[in-house]
Amino acid sequence: MFTGKSVLITGGTGSFGKRYIATILARYRPKRIVVYSRDELKQFEMAQTFDAPEMRYFIGDVRDADRLKQAMRGIDYVIHAAALKQVPAAEYNPMECIKTNVHGAENVIKAALECEVEKVIALSTDKAANPINLYGATKLASDKLFIAANNIAGGRRTRFAVVRYGNVVGSRGSVVPFFQKLIDSGATKLPITHPEMTRFWISLQQGVDFVLKNFQRMQGGELFVPKIPSVRIVDLAKAMAPDLGMEIVGIRPGEKLHEVMCPADDSHLTLEFEDHFVIRPSIRFVDDDVDFSVNALGEKGTPVELGFEYNSRDNPHFLTVEEIRAFNARALSEAVET
Repeated sequence: MFTGKSVLITGGTGSFGKRYIATILARYRPKRIVVYSRDELKQFEMAQTFDAPEMRYFIGDVRDADRLKQAMRGIDYVIHAAALKQVPAAEYNPMECIKTNVHGAENVIKAALECEVEKVIALSTDKAANPINLYGATKLASDKLFIAANNIAGGRRTRFAVVRYGNVVGSRGSVVPFFQKLIDSGATKLPITHPEMTRFWISLQQGVDFVLKNFQRMQGGELFVPKIPSVRIVDLAKAMAPDLGMEIVGIRPGEKLHEVMCPADDSHLTLEFEDHFVIRPSIRFVDDDVDFSVNALGEKGTPVELGFEYNSRDNPHFLTVEEIRAFNARALSEAVET
């Protein structure tokens, strides 16, 4: 569906953006791919690898509404990946996080509507479900903005959806490269925040593929959640460094013991499909005849039980130590290929 189309990705120099662009170029023949981000050095470095004639690099910040409108002219599809994501940084710099994650989301929506973009998918996080830190709270606000945008589109063709998933193996600032750096530096112990801590686990390529598929599935207003495995952080440490000890250091400010992707409070809105969940919008749209139980690909979902919650602790699919080791090896090799 991307052949002959123009695509823009905000925050496109990040881990997701690089893998997404590599995938698009390998599978389709897009008319134009626009990388929209604020770091000129990262764009320069990225252009050394991604130098296809359809590539375009726009210096700009999602806080800059006018620049976004310039960049989105003639664009068919938008992926909104730009965000301030580090939990401690958000706690110490709350207004900066709000400006990028909330006001930036508003600017993306307004630019997409004004430029008659066809489809927009915003990337979210499990931290946006029942958030306890500012980063999660700003992403929840962003999710709400993108869902509600379908109601303010009026007669425009633009439709918006959200994709939410958990920890991406090997992404910048995540636990795997952190542990690996300690291992490589000769650490004798790995720091574990809590022995019972669990996380959802997904590879970068899985995340990209899920987003691409949801461009085909979406009707506008959905929040898509993939069915993915969980890992215990102590098992991750065993998989990466079986001969090292562990040191319990305590849960950091704003950190959860377990993550949630489909909250129990949204169970009356949640539909289960074969490989994913969809959380329907809580508000009624002007176009009220959308049947979210059947998506644009004809896949059918069924309502979950009232009170159902999809969390990393009760996930029926946990990876063993051996499975974690194999999973991480595949995920990291994909990142190197990019």
